Amino acid sequence: MRYRLTFIAGVALGYVLGTRAGRERYEQLKKAAQQLAENPAVRNAAESAAHGSRDFAGKAYHSVSEKVGDKVPVSVSDRLRSLRERSGHNGSDDWGTTNT
Repeated sequence: MRYRLTFIAGVALGYVLGTRAGRERYEQLKKAAQQLAENPAVRNAAESAAHGSRDFAGKAYHSVSEKVGDKVPVSVSDRLRSLRERSGHNGSDDWGTTNT
């Protein structure tokens, strides 16, 4: 019985100390990530990567649609047409842009 109590006390103490140390390390990592995200060079790189990927996605869409052409089933092309008409973009896509 004495060994069980000693073991349980040791586990409890280890848990408390481990979670406290883990929480402190988590807070350090969180602060470092926030500082990195606020860095202007990182933000510019992320924005330029997002812009480049949107351009690439648009070019890929047009390339695939030209090659596929009429080979798409009518039901799929009707759905795409109705989605384009509903969005009101008529071919232009603003997916991934931020509204500020």
